[in-house]
Amino acid sequence: MDLAFTKEEVAFREEVRAFLRDNVPATTRQKMIEGRHLSKDEMVAWWRILNKKGWGVSHWPKEYGGTGWSSVQHYIFNEELQAYPAPAPLAFGVSMVGPVIYTFGNEAQKKQYLPRIANVDDWWCQGFSEPGSGSDLASLKTKAERKGDKWIINGQKTWTTLAQYADMIFCLCRTDPSAKKQTGISFIVFSMKSKGVTVRPIQTIDGGHEVNEVFFDDVEVPYENLIGEENKGWDYAKFLLGNERTGIARVGVSKERIRRIKDLASKVESAGKPMMEDQAFREKLAAVEIELKALELTQLRVVADEGKHGKGKPNPASSVLKIKGSEIQQATTELLMEVIGPFAAPFDEHADDGSNEAMEWTAQIAPSYFNNRKVSIYGGSNEIQRNIITKAVLGL
Repeated sequence: MDLAFTKEEVAFREEVRAFLRDNVPATTRQKMIEGRHLSKDEMVAWWRILNKKGWGVSHWPKEYGGTGWSSVQHYIFNEELQAYPAPAPLAFGVSMVGPVIYTFGNEAQKKQYLPRIANVDDWWCQGFSEPGSGSDLASLKTKAERKGDKWIINGQKTWTTLAQYADMIFCLCRTDPSAKKQTGISFIVFSMKSKGVTVRPIQTIDGGHEVNEVFFDDVEVPYENLIGEENKGWDYAKFLLGNERTGIARVGVSKERIRRIKDLASKVESAGKPMMEDQAFREKLAAVEIELKALELTQLRVVADEGKHGKGKPNPASSVLKIKGSEIQQATTELLMEVIGPFAAPFDEHADDGSNEAMEWTAQIAPSYFNNRKVSIYGGSNEIQRNIITKAVLGL
């Protein structure tokens, strides 16, 4: 495998870097570096800058607003976006439901939803997980019953990320309770403003409000909001999750975090000398960097193999990326905690507003560490990913 980038690809990387330097708001970038939460307005403002440039839905087909970039260009763009850092386009719309709609939806649905997703006119959230239906997602109980030209939806979803901002939800619902559990599910989209939808916040261990419970009580949804075929939702969910797991590798994020570890470790002293001069710490950091390089090479192999698994079928290696990517993200947050030592203890979840200047450089390291415990769970737990690899890759 030739890992050398062409002159054109190197020039493209420089173009992306220049655009980020010239267009990412300074306050947005600084918040990203420090691990602070961005407001909805800050995120939407940046995504619309990207969309105006024509890069908001870069990986979509050109007829729906995509760029026509090669797989390598997509890889370079995402790596630079993560490493700068700048917020990636809203994944629930751009990377999840958008590809499902343009791959399996009808022309009316494509015309209605895709332009609004690209410009973040609609903020989307994901209605998959339920109490008791996380890694065993096919056991979900939210049901949609057809009555005339409408669906009547009842049930509950949980861990619904940023549902407090959402205009729309894409939802897995059981539409044939008598069928095998994977074959009785449909993929339905509808407004979060619908009568009967209730959103309740879940406070996470870092003190934040990122996820929610969502309840559906006799929610009426037009039948035409069904995406694809009835009872084929499980196939569309697997397609969507394959895309999500590839993105969870987040090589650029880990690269940026390692740069920050080195920067802080060169300033913070332990036993009278900078942490970077501590042999044991250097060995831990080197081990993570080696793992990250291996992950990067694996991701490049996936990029090179793109399109070889058929329409609507994810590369099974996406499960490898999900496992190692999430483990490395967690390892980097652990190293940051080790760097700041006792300064990690007195964190204040409300310091995210920058009001505590004395703790400004450490305020979000502990919350980030706690919050990143989730990355080996969401998108399908790493234990489930190992089962997928056993079946799809090893043939056992």
